[in-house]
Amino acid sequence: MAPESQQSPGSRSPSESGADAAVPPAHSPGHSPGAGGVSKDAGGPAQPGAPASPRASTGEPEPAATRAALQLRGVCVAPGLVLGPVHLKDYELSRAALVRVPLDSVETELNRFHQALSGARAQLKGLKTRLAGRVSANDARILDTHVAYLKDSVFISDVENLILNEQLALEAAISKVISDFDRIFRLVKSETLRERAVDLRDVAIRVLRQLEHPADGAVAPRPRDYILAARELSIVDMFNLEGEHVRGILTEEGGMTSHAAIFARSMHIPTISGIRGLLESVREGDFVIVDATEAMVRINPDELVRAQYQATLDSELPAAEEASGPPQWALVPARTQDGERLSVSASCGNLPEVAQAFGLGFTSLGMFRTELLYLVDKEPPSRDTLVAHYSAVVAAAGGNRVTFRLLHADSSLGLGYLHEGREQNPALGRAGVRALLAREAVLRRQLQAICVASAGAPARIAIPFVDDCADLRRVREILFEERQLLRKSTEPFQDRLDLGVIVETPAAFLGAQDLARESDFLMLSLDQTIQYLLAADRENPALQGMFDAVHPFVLRAVKTLVEACGRESKPLSVFGVTAVQPQNLPLLVGLGLREFCLAPVHLREFLSTVGEIDARRARKAAESTAASSCREEASSFIEGYRRGYTRG
Repeated sequence: MAPESQQSPGSRSPSESGADAAVPPAHSPGHSPGAGGVSKDAGGPAQPGAPASPRASTGEPEPAATRAALQLRGVCVAPGLVLGPVHLKDYELSRAALVRVPLDSVETELNRFHQALSGARAQLKGLKTRLAGRVSANDARILDTHVAYLKDSVFISDVENLILNEQLALEAAISKVISDFDRIFRLVKSETLRERAVDLRDVAIRVLRQLEHPADGAVAPRPRDYILAARELSIVDMFNLEGEHVRGILTEEGGMTSHAAIFARSMHIPTISGIRGLLESVREGDFVIVDATEAMVRINPDELVRAQYQATLDSELPAAEEASGPPQWALVPARTQDGERLSVSASCGNLPEVAQAFGLGFTSLGMFRTELLYLVDKEPPSRDTLVAHYSAVVAAAGGNRVTFRLLHADSSLGLGYLHEGREQNPALGRAGVRALLAREAVLRRQLQAICVASAGAPARIAIPFVDDCADLRRVREILFEERQLLRKSTEPFQDRLDLGVIVETPAAFLGAQDLARESDFLMLSLDQTIQYLLAADRENPALQGMFDAVHPFVLRAVKTLVEACGRESKPLSVFGVTAVQPQNLPLLVGLGLREFCLAPVHLREFLSTVGEIDARRARKAAESTAASSCREEASSFIEGYRRGYTRG
């Protein structure tokens, strides 16, 4: 199962900016948090590309057994766990030699070109046939795009002209044409054109592979099943015709929304991209553990670590093979012991987690945390990138409602386009809607992307870190302005987007009635509420006890919010790790909360706990606990509920 949030290289988890707290999956033996890049498994830092020994510095291949074990981190593209040897694919078009041929060899080069084009087209046709039933028809159409590029008159004529006029060898001509396209497209700030550049590179590499005819013994044998390591995420090497099996993929570059990423998720191939220093740190044949769910790869781990992960993998395989829809436990309705029905929606922060949620039978995406794309690069994501990503989320929801939480990032994340520098107290600084209203261009781009991506599908927008109605009103005004611009552009978009607020600051609780009156819905961030009402740092181990059980004064604040929403007939949902803990769930149900937004990883325990709750007794216990004057006094009421009786 995927964790509640994905770590981005060199950043805090989005959960620390108001999302649900990250929970390491149970399948991560020896899990240790880290930033993007390279580190020694033993704990000391290692510089990417630094030689591990004198042997390595001379250029002589070093046996894997003698090199230090490393850990590298990137971004999860497709979750999963896989172990195996590495096979390197590092074809650099820019490194192709500029070879010229004699005039009498020009016709031969042209014939080679057209034979290679025919071979590549036949290969793609065969690949599409092989993938029928294994990937969706929509995803398979990506291959049709590649076939079209193989017939593209501009591409073909440019290659032919270089052969005819400059007498370039075919390989050099293809490399030059693609390099020129690539340079032009990357200068244009359009994700669509950048994606086209990647597709053209894929097509070029596929054609060049048709020309490879190594002499006998020139190529070292490679394993039948392997982990593919490459510079860029590409579909060329994900599939082949030799019966080999790509079990996992590791790349230095490549985005979450590329065609190759779509294939990786569709084929359930564990994939991590954005791994800095990958090709400088890994060698052909190295043994690696790819924990894509945690966006971490271990290179040449010791035998004990290998055994731990292998045991975990062996225990998960039978369940995965038998799964043909939601497991039986996930089909149990969220209903209390005495018959009260609760509404359950998913809280996710990335596409793999969304797919996991709907695979478990969730019927709505109660909150999609949008921080990930903002954390993977120094520049803000383009509108095209956001639209593509949000469209994939909407598509994965399959027509079910999606609630997008606007970017919630404080200055500790180092986003230069949002904050000039780190503030003295980031948690109490420009975060959430404060930062977005201070940088309206970022907000406007995100609002437009959500409108366009959700065209024809039910969607809502949640505003984080709201203080009062002024925040809500200003965002509503900007949303109206952006929709007006979209109307003029005739671009399809969703014109009916409910706008809600996330209640987490003390001021929002004091103004709950006003916020409930003006917003379309409300969401309670319980973790953040506890942090701010009790002035308790969630990351301070000495204060963790404050988050284990809800303080009675916090319960009073929650009760005020529930009552305000009831008076205004506005829906209220709650999210956060604290909200789904078994010791807190009965009290929240007792206060009247009926909509819960939780990460897929918490669903099983949540359903089990709810089934043991007696709503009537929980109501009495919640009232008594909220009336307590301190945590210690409240504990007796909580213990009484657990033992089956209620004082009061």
